[in-house]
Amino acid sequence: MFGKVAVLMGGNSAEREISLISGNAVFAAMQRKGIDAVLIDTKIDDYIHILQTGAFSRAFIALHGRGGEDGTLQGLLEHLKIPYTGSSVLGSALGMDKVRCKRMWQSLGLATPPFAIWEPGTPADEYVKIFGLPLTVKPVFEGSSIGVTRVNSATDFEAACNLAKQYGMVMIEPWIIGDEYTVCILGKQVLPSIQITSKETFYTYNAKYFSDETEHVCPGLVDPQEESNLGRLAMEAFNALGASGWGRVDFIRDVNGDFWLLEVNTAPGMTPHSNMPLAAKVAGLTFDDLVVEVLSLTLGIESKAYVKC
Repeated sequence: MFGKVAVLMGGNSAEREISLISGNAVFAAMQRKGIDAVLIDTKIDDYIHILQTGAFSRAFIALHGRGGEDGTLQGLLEHLKIPYTGSSVLGSALGMDKVRCKRMWQSLGLATPPFAIWEPGTPADEYVKIFGLPLTVKPVFEGSSIGVTRVNSATDFEAACNLAKQYGMVMIEPWIIGDEYTVCILGKQVLPSIQITSKETFYTYNAKYFSDETEHVCPGLVDPQEESNLGRLAMEAFNALGASGWGRVDFIRDVNGDFWLLEVNTAPGMTPHSNMPLAAKVAGLTFDDLVVEVLSLTLGIESKAYVKC
């Protein structure tokens, strides 16, 4: 049905460690399902040559961050005429670029925190005047919590910017106090939302994926109408970027109960602690079935077997 599948993982981004776990998990699921799959680490393998000569029918992208989730790999696969999982070049690029993503949402009237691009040398007080405290300092072109700092005092601002600038352009936002939610999308279906809480005021990227201190509640909302409304907002935000296939939309809910869009992930993690497998499980899909569902979307096939939300 699927032919020979390249499972692409690893890469050179700051999310390499997570990608290796995701890729191995996806590959193992394919083996259990009897799918002819080849595991490829794009950092250590000559992956372009392998893709060119491997007679692959399609590719499962288990790469996260730059080089795998920003449109570059998607462009290569399109050039090689290999169908792939997830969003197109444009959807992937917009999902990775937080500034253009937020501008797109703003143009449609979708609520996302205001922001400014950090200009090196600009004192913290200039941003505090605009946004108040605490501030969020984060890279424009990285996903999840990589390089993100909550700045509670102007004296911490410079160190936060120096951390974030290791990953390129830096942006400043107000830090919204509230609960984190994420909504996973599979084809044209919205999966149950997830509320994410941690015993820490702010958790680092690795802690978010590996620590049992982080609690995930799914569905994240008790009220069915609120759950439905959040799902519709997630799908609208996802579609606004031209994203497709599967993905994840992240939110913060403030103390007034309003949801603010943070970012879109167009190649979600597939680790034991990842949100997509949890939401799929609540919707009635095993991990192995989820992998098959994602792969089936490259054929234009969408199952109706799981719960619609």
